[in-house]
Amino acid sequence: MADKKNTAKVLLEHIIEGIEDVKGDNIHTLDLRKLDNTPCDYFVICSGNSNTQVSAIVNAVQKKVSKALHEKPYHVEGLEVAEWVLMDYINIVVHVFQKHIRDYYNIEELWGDAVSTHIASNY
Repeated sequence: MADKKNTAKVLLEHIIEGIEDVKGDNIHTLDLRKLDNTPCDYFVICSGNSNTQVSAIVNAVQKKVSKALHEKPYHVEGLEVAEWVLMDYINIVVHVFQKHIRDYYNIEELWGDAVSTHIASNY
């Protein structure tokens, strides 16, 4: 069990680094592990200013994770429009939003019982 936890932590770190590489904004992690009937262990949520930046964030995460861990997302959805892109790494699901779409869906409030952590950006 410790191995799974450590693997998820390393994946989480690389995902966050990928987001920060292209200045993704307002990064939050939601720890869903103590909740019942959740689709994964963690959500990572961030914002981009345009569909171009949302696409760049998705590409940066994929490159960072692939290079470091040789993993690819199981599924990526929404890249065609790039207003809300979902990247499914099985134990971690990454949501990359344009700001107005994130405000509208307010996933952090929807999953309000999860432990939420704001990631302070290094830029």
